[in-house]
Amino acid sequence: MSAPRLSDRDPRVDADELVGAMVPPPRFDGVRFATYLPNPDEPSQAAAVQACRAFAERVSAAGAAKGFFGSLFRRAAEEGKPGLYLDGGFGVGKTHLLASLWHAVPGPKAYGTFVEVTNLVGALGFTETVQRLSGHKLLAIDEFELDDPGDTMLVTRLIKELAAAGVAVAATSNTLPDKLGEGRFAAADFLREIQSMSAKFTVVRVDGPDYRHRGLPDAPDPMSEEELLAKADSTPGATLDDFDALCARLAQIHPSRYGRLLDGVSAVFLRGVRPAPDQAVALRLVAFGDRLYDRDIPVAVSGEALSELFTEEMLRGGYRKKYLRAVSRLVALSR
Repeated sequence: MSAPRLSDRDPRVDADELVGAMVPPPRFDGVRFATYLPNPDEPSQAAAVQACRAFAERVSAAGAAKGFFGSLFRRAAEEGKPGLYLDGGFGVGKTHLLASLWHAVPGPKAYGTFVEVTNLVGALGFTETVQRLSGHKLLAIDEFELDDPGDTMLVTRLIKELAAAGVAVAATSNTLPDKLGEGRFAAADFLREIQSMSAKFTVVRVDGPDYRHRGLPDAPDPMSEEELLAKADSTPGATLDDFDALCARLAQIHPSRYGRLLDGVSAVFLRGVRPAPDQAVALRLVAFGDRLYDRDIPVAVSGEALSELFTEEMLRGGYRKKYLRAVSRLVALSR
């Protein structure tokens, strides 16, 4: 009996589920500050742990005083900034630290990737999103990015509204906040909004090599067609899809439903992998890869290697860091 196909699924997620699902991915259920092991050769990592601990304590202590963080916006120079921003390369443990911070703060609180937060606004509308999140102590945003002018305006406004309601914001990214959007659209036209948002964050640098590639072999070679089919059929809970068919299906599903698409899946097998034909497909693959990584679902392929998903032209463009992060994660899953 052949393995089922992801491209045959039709996942559904209602608004309440979207809000309720705003928690760290299962792979980060057990992480805490104490489980983060700083690289002794990278002193910024130990410093980042201390900065995150202090921020968590500040948010927790201020939880009962509604409006505390709103007042910080007015007194940033005296009291410190109301947001914490972890900047660093791939695989240095920024998500580990962000999830640890989230665990350290009492609820109500929310955690999501940047894409999940914007998807939430798309599903609920801006006003309802603010209403649902304004009672939270903390909003943690992983992989913060601004890919277009609409997102720039949306996120700056959302942060302003939530901060005025007393919500603290912590974020991770591979790009300093005043550089977000650079190379992706006419950032100069939106410089005021970008700087307004970045001024709300204390930036903490986290340096170091990508732990996912530290001392590990390169990604395995793609399987032969016969080997892939046999492995998929013998793996309980696995799915098997033609790469092009899956890409076509992802175009029909809102990215907020990609996680539900993977419910109950133990491994993903893809036939005929090739470089993404255009930017739209590539960005959907990034979002899909993030959901695979969140759930720690192994990936095996035939055709081209996963490291070849994005063309050289794509890797030279404004989404370079996003694509490199996706390669880092997918290669880790393919091992």
